[in-house]
Amino acid sequence: MKLVVFPPVDEQRLKRIREAAGAMRVVNAADEDAALREIADADAFFGKITPPLLGAAQRLEWVQSPTASLEHYLFDELIEHPCRLSNMRGLFSDVIADHVLGYVLCFARNLHVYLRRQIERRWAPVGGENERSTFAAGPASVSGIDRAHLHLADCTLGIVGVGAIGAEICRRAAAFRMRVLGVDPVRRDVPGVVAEMWPTERLPDLLAASDFVVIAAPHTPETVKLFRSEQFRLMKSTAYLINIGRGVIVDLADLTEALRAGEIAGAGLDVFETEPLPADHPLWTMENVIITPHVAAASSRAKIR
Repeated sequence: MKLVVFPPVDEQRLKRIREAAGAMRVVNAADEDAALREIADADAFFGKITPPLLGAAQRLEWVQSPTASLEHYLFDELIEHPCRLSNMRGLFSDVIADHVLGYVLCFARNLHVYLRRQIERRWAPVGGENERSTFAAGPASVSGIDRAHLHLADCTLGIVGVGAIGAEICRRAAAFRMRVLGVDPVRRDVPGVVAEMWPTERLPDLLAASDFVVIAAPHTPETVKLFRSEQFRLMKSTAYLINIGRGVIVDLADLTEALRAGEIAGAGLDVFETEPLPADHPLWTMENVIITPHVAAASSRAKIR
């Protein structure tokens, strides 16, 4: 049996693939021409499959994605092909869940505000009647929002998409004694943490009840621009949106307007409709927005390319 790897991987990773492949012969294709030749009689493929590569395959049974995401693989020819497609499901669950709780803790304890004040060498506790939020320029921000330090055990965290990553987020939130809600098209519980998971039709109920709304859903036709003005208006004005799923799920123009209007309290964003986020985008200058450059999966064990 034969496994083709393309794009080629470094020697250390190739060694691990060969160890996992056992008796299967592994070919590390140096370029696309080599991959097209080698895939003709390959039984398996590791890497980014394309229509030309799939068309050249004569006996392919298995395609393994080197990433957790699959949206770039689901072209028509592959959907119709009898081979099995698998991904790195669960590979980044722990570190992405840590990233989410980092956002939650920053917002709950106003660390994003204190970091700015540290740069200014300004000693000024956040919250109380004498300090009202002026997060963004806009008529609705005049009245402002109290920026109290939150007690997480009194907060509800709602997760949209409870796969491997979403389940880890549930476990971490529960460790902080937060109430945890979730909507998912398939999953109905997280054993020992969430007894009942709601179907996706109950997203409005989750939005209305949550102090933190976390998007951990994949990019599918059903999730593209799932979050627009209507969804932000269903959220509490004191609630925070966190997106570590896919950028296309959130309409950035609608989110920006919701933040300006004070319809939600803030946002923690690791993914965006356009990446890199343009330097002149207003989200960069909003005090109640935390931006990270698609690094939620980064760790000492996983390289970010």
